[in-house]
Amino acid sequence: MRIVAPISRVEEVALLAREGANELYCGFVPDDWVGRFKVRNANRRPSGNLRSLRELEAAISSARQSGCTLSLVLNAQSYSDEQLEAAVEMGKLFIERGGDALIASDLGLISELSLHLPLRRIHVSSVATCRNGSAARLCRDLGASRLILPRDVTIEEACEIAAEVPDLETEVFILNDGCVFEEGACSTVHLPQRMGGPICLDRYVSDYRPRGARKLSVALCQSLRENDQEYEKWLWYRFSCGFTTNEQGMAFGPCGLCALPRLLNGGVAAVKIAGREAPTARKLASVRMVKAVLDRVEAGEHGEEIVRLAQNLRPSVEHCRTGYMCYYPEVLRKAVY
Repeated sequence: MRIVAPISRVEEVALLAREGANELYCGFVPDDWVGRFKVRNANRRPSGNLRSLRELEAAISSARQSGCTLSLVLNAQSYSDEQLEAAVEMGKLFIERGGDALIASDLGLISELSLHLPLRRIHVSSVATCRNGSAARLCRDLGASRLILPRDVTIEEACEIAAEVPDLETEVFILNDGCVFEEGACSTVHLPQRMGGPICLDRYVSDYRPRGARKLSVALCQSLRENDQEYEKWLWYRFSCGFTTNEQGMAFGPCGLCALPRLLNGGVAAVKIAGREAPTARKLASVRMVKAVLDRVEAGEHGEEIVRLAQNLRPSVEHCRTGYMCYYPEVLRKAVY
């Protein structure tokens, strides 16, 4: 099983590879894209991107020297006709410079890329929300070599797809960055922090009023307040526990470490660490955590041994107990605290 980690700076390539990342991915939004289209939507992140061709070439070279692969993210939910043409050119440039694969979500872009790239150089982004065998076969037939599954698939669903379409690799999320909606069905945008951050994090004040002349009971008002408080709590966990870490820098936030034995045994090829725009220290700590658990899983440990290891790396037992921090809560339901 391969560990996939994000980069936003060239120097991160060697550092993450040294910690155990096998594959890296990056965004690239050059000035000419911004100047031409007046937006930074070459991918879904306005920040955390490489900005120059020199940086991109240096990252490709460093990945090759470090013994890992580098993929380029082109996963905007849609592109205009002019942007589509520019995205294809960007993808061709990346592959020609020695890049390994493109991560794309728009099926039109995937189809167009398959006409211009060497076979099996396309990874289908989780933003495409492909979640069953039929969707996986479509991606394979379009020329993809890997399907990155959405964040909300279950372990059983991921393993079923891996078994049903064995000639298409499957990749699942393992650490960091949840989503309030569901990526491909996202109803908001990822604004830079200086502009308020993601709209889905806005803290709206709710005012509940009943229909007609009746009044809300005290008990119902209290129940509604408790529901709002629980939603605030869920949001905090969904967005990486406020990007908090322990004293050793180990990151809290959405996590699937306890599920690694079942994912490995189910034929899942790779696990993805999210967070291109995160600080380097957080990325390094994330790779260390995944590597520590995966090494033990590949050595034959499983079940409660792995659950205890994963939850005590930070430690995160209290966070895990809520169920809000878990990508695969079905594992938690079987855990013994």
